[in-house]
Amino acid sequence: MEEQKDVVLSIHLTEDETATSALAVLDLRGDHFEATGSARRNPTDPPKPLIGEELAIARALAGLESQIMDAAQEKIEAFVAEQ
Repeated sequence: MEEQKDVVLSIHLTEDETATSALAVLDLRGDHFEATGSARRNPTDPPKPLIGEELAIARALAGLESQIMDAAQEKIEAFVAEQ
């Protein structure tokens, strides 16, 4: 039987004139993951906030991906050790 599950990923942005920071938060069946990413505008470049947001978010998600993969690998190793 197919079951649908929803997982909520929150991304919080903080910005000023030259820097953007992103915090990605995921709670998954009792596991809590958090990762940050940042982007900084070169002062000689024109302001393009969307680019900084995209970079900061992508970097935070990359960190989150690494944590989730590590957690899954630990669970796989624990399962195999029990066999």
